[in-house]
Amino acid sequence: MSLYRHRLPQLSGDLFLADAGIETDLMFNHGIEIREFAAHTLLPDESGRQAMADYFRAFLSLARDAGAGFILDSQTWKAHPHWARSLGATVEELRDANRESIDFIAGLRREFASNARPIVLAGIIGPRGDAYAPELAVAAREAERYHATQVGWLAETDADFIAGVTFTQSDEAIGLVRAARAAGMPVVISFTVETDGCLPSGQALGEAIRAVDDATDAAAAYFGVNCAHPDHFFHVLEDADWARRLRSLRCNASRRSHAELDRSDTLDAGNPRELGRQYADILDRLPWVNVVGGCCGTDLRHVTAIARAARARS
Repeated sequence: MSLYRHRLPQLSGDLFLADAGIETDLMFNHGIEIREFAAHTLLPDESGRQAMADYFRAFLSLARDAGAGFILDSQTWKAHPHWARSLGATVEELRDANRESIDFIAGLRREFASNARPIVLAGIIGPRGDAYAPELAVAAREAERYHATQVGWLAETDADFIAGVTFTQSDEAIGLVRAARAAGMPVVISFTVETDGCLPSGQALGEAIRAVDDATDAAAAYFGVNCAHPDHFFHVLEDADWARRLRSLRCNASRRSHAELDRSDTLDAGNPRELGRQYADILDRLPWVNVVGGCCGTDLRHVTAIARAARARS
């Protein structure tokens, strides 16, 4: 059963950690092939499932040792109908993958039940289309109808909330928030930005957050930024109403643009210590941010450095 759906503990302001870039870590650091960059495809394979379990156990142990809560993500970023054809999957198989993924992380939560701080299950939903280069604009009404399918699947599980991550346009985020609200699910939106601090659609980050709040009566629990390096958006952060809606930060290790990362067949892991210092700078500017982890190119080293920076300022 869901433990926190009606009261998300990360809203308390206490420190919560998240994991790193699961796909890039497993692929580049552990030599595990992930078909179509869709981590849920590892679940049916015993060795792939074990690799993911070991990956998450390391972060859950870090959270335990840091005295922090943990946001435990499902592997369902691409487990929605847009990707059925490229994955060679039926809609029914994608539905089952969502359920299996939540069952998988719920088992890990039970395994770490002795952690002093809450472990919250996030049902992850990715954008419809390429998160680095959106193929088309998605109207809010269309996005609501589309995302309602996966939201409905996740609402039937132990997931505590819906997390729309790497979203590229505010209208699609509006649709997801409305779909989650209709299903009675708390929802968080995390946008990705380009090197200029704007969404891939060209919209300013602050404008996107305000647009979602205005269209949904501020129904999202909070917002975040993920899949971008701190250098790409630090300059747009300010003490403003929209910035105070930011609570989550999950950055890339690399300073490369999305286009450069897309073309690269090697991993740019950046500098974990430097990334930790950059998180410290962001937390000095936005001290209300309390959910921190990594994204593409990061691993346990990066999140450990980030946790130290966040703990020093919590």
